Amino acid sequence: MTPALLTAALKEEAHRLGFDLAGATPAAAPPGIERFDRWLAEGHAGQMRYMADRAEAYRHPQHVLEGARSVLVLATNYRTVEPSGAGPGQAVASRYAWGTDYHEVIRRRLHRLADFHRQLMPEVAVRGVVDTAPLLEREFARLAGLGWIGKNTLLLSKRYGSWLFLAALLTSAELQYDKPLGAGHCGSCRACLDACPTGALVEPYRLDARRCISYLTIELRDPVPGGLREAIGDHLVGCDRCQEICPFNHRTPPAAERAFYPGDKMNPVTVTGLFLLDEAQFRRRFRHTPLWRLRRRGVLRNAAIVLGNRPHAAALPGLVAGLEDDEPLVRSACAWALGCYAIEDARKALVARQKVETVPAVQTEIEAALQRCP
Repeated sequence: MTPALLTAALKEEAHRLGFDLAGATPAAAPPGIERFDRWLAEGHAGQMRYMADRAEAYRHPQHVLEGARSVLVLATNYRTVEPSGAGPGQAVASRYAWGTDYHEVIRRRLHRLADFHRQLMPEVAVRGVVDTAPLLEREFARLAGLGWIGKNTLLLSKRYGSWLFLAALLTSAELQYDKPLGAGHCGSCRACLDACPTGALVEPYRLDARRCISYLTIELRDPVPGGLREAIGDHLVGCDRCQEICPFNHRTPPAAERAFYPGDKMNPVTVTGLFLLDEAQFRRRFRHTPLWRLRRRGVLRNAAIVLGNRPHAAALPGLVAGLEDDEPLVRSACAWALGCYAIEDARKALVARQKVETVPAVQTEIEAALQRCP
């Protein structure tokens, strides 16, 4: 097949499978690799050490698929319903986390697209990736003409805004390549920078992940730094503030994929009862959702911070139960949260735990909480 016919066939099949955008670009060193290197050198990746560990692999798609000549970049719209506000004892989950884990949905599509490609060209080497490979997806999406990089560092499309899951099909075949867009369309707008609750967008096109709520609630495995806990507000997982405020995100059409629509009790999430879930119960509830990546300890840490920021009397039993959890990370967060409650029962629980706690970091949190707790 000619590159033009092959590309047209792959794009048509990609749209049939549910991808909303598809564009092709050569498998070459991405122009943004130097910015990526500087970002890593400045320490802005925080605990995402896997990026630095694979820094060399990001330099060329050949490290993802040997013999790669082309990258077909794919995007899926995930905007569904509008967020519901969080009431007492509830928390907000980022839109991407409302439904089925998008990795599962998109991987199935990629497998089918790769099989289709092999049927057309049996000799081809092909690999589909979504988030897990050392590939600068946003940079290749820009090169493939899918959009531009916004000031919040996300890919922006005129039609879909930034409500897009990105994926890529790498192939040893030559494709007909799309042209990158010219200059971006953000202009003088700085709404995303001004809306960031923690100042993580330190300047246009530059994110310090260590301050980003999405990083703090998803990637960080340790206690959230004390100075950033209040800024997390009612966010349980992720943050959409820089996206919600973006003018290009106000007219995105609803997603066709039903798997991305909110699951039961996900918009918003009631968090008061989460501390009573054991590992098996947590697995049954969240196994096929993005929250599974945080594991139980991460979700409960975040839930405790939310309940500390939004004190609610009915949440007290859950936090007291969390203070006895096997996980020090959970006990630490619950201790901090109980220190935000002007309730005698909160003080009694902290004092009782203080007598038996053996982990120094948790002991420190309990002592600080008792100083704050009336």
